[in-house]
Formats: sequence, C-alpha cells, structure tokens
Amino acid sequence: MIFGPTPLDEARGAVLAHTIRLQGRVLKKGTVLDPPAIAALQQGGHGSVIAARLEPGDVPEDEAADRLANALMGPLLARSRASTGRVNLLAETPGLLVVEAETINRLNALDESLTVATLASHIPVAAKEMLATIKVIPFAVPGPVLQVAEAMAKQGTPPLSLHPFRPLKVGLVLSELPGQKESVMEGAVEATRDRIEALCGTLLPPERTRHETAPIADALNRLRRQGAQVLLVAGASAVVDRRDVGPAAIVRAGGTIDHFGMPVDPGNLICLGHIDSIPALVLPGCAKSPKLNGIDWVLQRLFAGVAVTPRDVMGMGVGGLLKEIETRPLPRAEAANAPAPAQAPRRGRQVAALVLAAGRSRRMAPLNKLLVPDDQGVPMVARVVDNALASRARPVVVVTGYERERVEAALTGKGVIFAHAEDYAEGLSASLKAGLAALPPEIEGVVICLGDMPLVAGPMIDRLMAAFDPEEGRSIVMPTFRGKQGNPMLWAVEFLPEMMTITGDVGARHLAGKHADRVAEVEMADDAVLRDFDTTDALRKAPGFAGVR
Repeated sequence: MIFGPTPLDEARGAVLAHTIRLQGRVLKKGTVLDPPAIAALQQGGHGSVIAARLEPGDVPEDEAADRLANALMGPLLARSRASTGRVNLLAETPGLLVVEAETINRLNALDESLTVATLASHIPVAAKEMLATIKVIPFAVPGPVLQVAEAMAKQGTPPLSLHPFRPLKVGLVLSELPGQKESVMEGAVEATRDRIEALCGTLLPPERTRHETAPIADALNRLRRQGAQVLLVAGASAVVDRRDVGPAAIVRAGGTIDHFGMPVDPGNLICLGHIDSIPALVLPGCAKSPKLNGIDWVLQRLFAGVAVTPRDVMGMGVGGLLKEIETRPLPRAEAANAPAPAQAPRRGRQVAALVLAAGRSRRMAPLNKLLVPDDQGVPMVARVVDNALASRARPVVVVTGYERERVEAALTGKGVIFAHAEDYAEGLSASLKAGLAALPPEIEGVVICLGDMPLVAGPMIDRLMAAFDPEEGRSIVMPTFRGKQGNPMLWAVEFLPEMMTITGDVGARHLAGKHADRVAEVEMADDAVLRDFDTTDALRKAPGFAGVR
C-alpha cells in the first residue's frame, strides 16, 4: 500500500485518508475516489489529497476484516457486517465465553495491520453481547499476512468459544448450629437461588440439618435421589480443612474431595469434590453474600459444561483478587490514616460506636483519668469521643457512670447520645449492657471504644468497619499490631443478646474465642490499639499528655 500526498490525476481508486469539506458536499475519510469525487475536489481547488493506494495483493480493510471474522466464527457466535475495517462478534445465547489467549496474542503479534480485542476468558455473557472486535488498522492488509492470520484462527482449539448454560438442578444443604440467626440462613438460600437462576438453573428445596457429618451426608443423598445435578453445602462454620465436617460429609455420602482452597479472594475456603459424576462443593462463607466471589467462577464453569479441575482452580489466581479486603495490612506508614475503600461500609449498613466512660478510675485516684486534660486542655474522654465522631460510625453512644455530670459536661455540644449505667460499680459488664440497651434497632454492628484509649483515631475505626461483613463471615472485627490483639472491637448485632448475659468486671472479648471462625483481624500501623492508660506515669508517655501531673 502506498500512502501519502497523491496528485488528483493519479487518485482514481485511492482511499481518502482525511475528511474534506467542499461546497455542498463532504468527502469522508475512507471514501474511494471515483471520477465525480475527483472532479468535485478539482472544482474545490484541490490539486492533491492524502490518500492510500492499494498495490497488487493488498486486501481492502472491510474485506480483510470480513475474512478474519469468518475464520474466527464458531457455534453460537454471530457477527456484524464489516464497516470501516471493523467486525464485531456477538453471542447468540447466554453462556460462558472461553478465549484461547495464546492464539489471540499470536494473531495480534503477526502484523500491525490486524487486531483482535476480546472480553476476558471464562466470563458469563448475555445473548447479543459483544464478545470481540476485529479491527484493521490501515486501509488494507497485505494478502500473505491475511492468509497466515486465517490459517492461525482455524488451527487447533477455536480462539473463541461460547458454552451455553445448562438448566441444571441444584441441591443445597444448610447446616445449622444452636443460636444461629434465621436471617443468616434465609440470606444464604436467597443468594444461592439468585446465583443458580442467573445461570438458567433451578434450586431444589433446601435441606437443613445439624452441623454434623452424618446428617449432612444423609441430606446430600436425599438431594441426589431428587435429581440434583450439582450439590452444595453451606456450612454453619467455615471449612478449615479438607477433613472438616462438610468435606467429610461428601466422603461419607460416597464421594471424593478433589481440591480444597482457591486463589480467589473472597472465596478462598471452597472445597471441591464429587459424588459419582455429580459435582459436590462446600461453599465458602462469602457465598452467603450476593457479591461476586470465587464460587461464582466455579458455578459458571459447571453450568457451562466446562471442566473445573484442581489445576483449573489453582490457575485462577491472576485476576482472583476480586475486591479489596481491609484485613490485609497496608504499609505501616499508610495504614492508620488510609481511607476506607469506597465499598465499605456498604450502603445501608449502619455501625454505631459505643464509648464506655463509666469507670471509677481507681488506679489513677484521686484523678478521674477520663477527665484529665491533654496538653491542649482537652479531657481524655473528649479526645476519645472526637475520634469516634471523626469515623463513619453513627450514632455515637457514650455510657456514663462515675462522676456522670462532669463527664457529660466535658462532652457538651458534641453530637452524642448519653446512656447512664446506674450500676456501674458492679464492673465493666454493667456499663456494656447499659450502652447496648441504648443502641437503635436498625444498626447492624457496634464498635466498642474504651474511654481510656485516646490514641485510636477515626480512620482506624473506619478500617474496622471496612472489614466488617457478616455475610462473608467477618462478624467480629478486632485490630492487631504485630500480631497482638487490641481494641476497639466491632461486633455484629447477632452477638448482642449474648453480650447482655455477661456479668462481673469483664467485657465481651472472651466471646471472640467462642466464635473464632467469625473473627477477622485488621493489622494497624502503630500500637495505638494496644495502649490504654490506667496510671499517671503511663499517661505522661502518651502523645499530647506530657504535661499531666
């Protein structure tokens, strides 16, 4: 192809490179110059134009795009007509798109004149959705180049294939533990049904059993007899080993465990197996959420009839980081003040802050440590409350007790709700219960802040809130520094009834050990989450309190 300034007397059949506006007429880029067009240019005062002239063997852009599109076509694929060197390939039916990346890369590396852009491999597509576009870059492609491209596209595994979703019947077993909220179970069923129906499947009536191997195995066999073509187990507790309750139930039902875990987050704790020829999966905790996670990738392949081998699962790591999770520590210099990601807390989720400020401060007597001013004259409890108000937590509830009037006076004008613990002298549990009783019913969680921890900044609380996601099993969130657990802790409301039964001078931390599978730890940049101040000497060492006497 010859490209450049072209005298009009040599321009017949050439392709105009740039749009030219004439009196009463526009010659657009790509126009093949015929005698009337050349005459109009001459009449408009043009002696030459920038144009492309095809040489022997060159294939015009539309023809080249058309031929390469035909070479890439396969079952259930549709295509547009060629225009301006472009052809789009479309899906004829919903399904899973599989792309042979190596072949596409070889096509794109063949010559700069030809390009093929596709969607990512192994993603679900809707009918009529565009899957790929072929674009010829110049106005023509050398014939030998196009012939090689056509041969590449036709050899071996098709570069693009669409696997339609099959209307499979799916059986779901829900295991239960005592005290588990009904809303959690309902949410798991709803999220699973939505996933299955989106893939053209049907969810059989779910089986609910105790969180024990034998009952789950029996439920799996009942679902097999009902015609289940995929079996799912949503455990009451996260799977921690391939020999755990859910996987053991699959084996007891006559199945085999093929693989445990996947490099997709959320979705790490998935367990894949089969009973005879029926896929049997133990779902990760995040499957109770409708948000995209690893189980979606597995189900999409199963419904499309695409193999899901251990090697396939282990190959999902690139691109497997589906969303930012705040339990991953940030660099120390950034972690404390890093803003929480945009998706957390999600819209509609409300987390309250509860500041415990009722204690008698015996170790710092005669001073009330909560009222000790910092170097700027701000009482410690006011600093703690200001930090809570600087976070996204709302409302902020302050529990008073000892020297109630003085504490409330120190917080005058601040947007908080006061709750008085009449029996504060009985210990920390009394203050905790008074605060919990004052929380509004619509909240989903509460972060419990101690009144003697003034170094915990608002962004730290926001990081806890960003990690909080009961639907994905992160129902208790605690901060850590270098592996040591600290405060404040964030609790889902499902634990509030259990907290209300605590007695004595203790808080709720021991409940985290009881529900260890629901705990998420968030590493912080410094030790603020470990530092409370019970003595005057300790307080003097705190930033901003050097002048304490």
